[in-house]
Amino acid sequence: MKVALVAESFLPHSNGVTNSLLRVIDHLKARGDEAMVIAPESRGSLGPVRYGIASITRLPAMGWPGYRDVRVALSGVGKISRVLEEYGPDIVHLASPFTLGWTAVRAANELDLPSVAIYQTEIPSYADRYHMAWGEGILWNRVLNIHERADLTLAPSTYAMRQLEQLGVPRLRLWPRGVDAGRFNPAKRSTDLRKKWAPKGEVVVGYVGRLAAEKRVEDLARLASIDGISVVIVGEGPSHQKLRAMLPNAHFTGFLTGDDLAEAVASFDIFVHCGEVETFCQTIQEALASGVPVVAPRRGGPIDLVDHGETGFLYTPGQLDEFVGYVSTLVNDTALRERFSAHCRMSVEGRTWEKVCDSLMDYYAEATAIRRQRPSLVADDDKTLRGLMWRPGEVASAKARNARAKDDS
Repeated sequence: MKVALVAESFLPHSNGVTNSLLRVIDHLKARGDEAMVIAPESRGSLGPVRYGIASITRLPAMGWPGYRDVRVALSGVGKISRVLEEYGPDIVHLASPFTLGWTAVRAANELDLPSVAIYQTEIPSYADRYHMAWGEGILWNRVLNIHERADLTLAPSTYAMRQLEQLGVPRLRLWPRGVDAGRFNPAKRSTDLRKKWAPKGEVVVGYVGRLAAEKRVEDLARLASIDGISVVIVGEGPSHQKLRAMLPNAHFTGFLTGDDLAEAVASFDIFVHCGEVETFCQTIQEALASGVPVVAPRRGGPIDLVDHGETGFLYTPGQLDEFVGYVSTLVNDTALRERFSAHCRMSVEGRTWEKVCDSLMDYYAEATAIRRQRPSLVADDDKTLRGLMWRPGEVASAKARNARAKDDS
């Protein structure tokens, strides 16, 4: 089988989209399949030209305003069609499609290639955090336009499934993520790190992720009211300097990966994540595998991952007093933390990447079968500005459906 993986971001940029793709490529290699990646060029360079079995085709790109490391590909449908036609894939895998994915799904349809769209990023809900609330409805309309054209859409959590269903996306399936429980393991807990972060025996409260507006890392400043804690922040991003000013006593490690990341996570006592627009939140799953209790919002992916009162706490989004209260409860009750910790590891047992990727292969086969049954999708509206224009009726409908999804959560 030949798989074309179309990615909004890829190496050297590291995030949930990239990391999932690396797992898929490794799985395809183990099966004896072939793969190629189509991705934007990296900032300042083309970036790597191969990863494992996969060749990487880089497209001209521009940086996202205010976050230059996020690249937006500029190529049109004709260019993507030529790349796909030359490669001749059996399936087109659209990783978190939005800009490049919008182009690629139309190219796949023109070539009558089956496509699977992986919904991973709730981009429309970023609008408010980036002072563009007026554009949220337009962005939801784009999400609908992309996913209704794909043969199959895979959502990572039950919340995301419900959200897309109410938006009107057809042909939805659930596809969560695996976790490397060998790497992320309580045995990786580091005495040296804990001496560095908590020299007086403080309770270590940690966060891992991008330092950007949508992650709401600034909410951790509210934890200053809790005595006896040490806050550790792992990651990089455009909000780094602002957060250093807001959290002067926190330990900032910078970007970590591999065993260094696993060691850091296992050395936390409590894992916190304040982002309210997570479709899954892989870092929470890695914390659970490391035996670390979690405090996160009751919205999105964390709902599936955190068993409230057993492996951590889920607080009402926006209710920071509730957030601080749950963290304080865990800080002041060692026995409760230990009980939660024992349950954390058990909660993710069996969630292997091998099983997750095996199920993806089944979804590839299903998408191929669906494609054979669907009428030609090379329709006139694929050659218009549909999805780029603001159609007030469609925008209002998309916003209303998404609002109902939020209310029902």
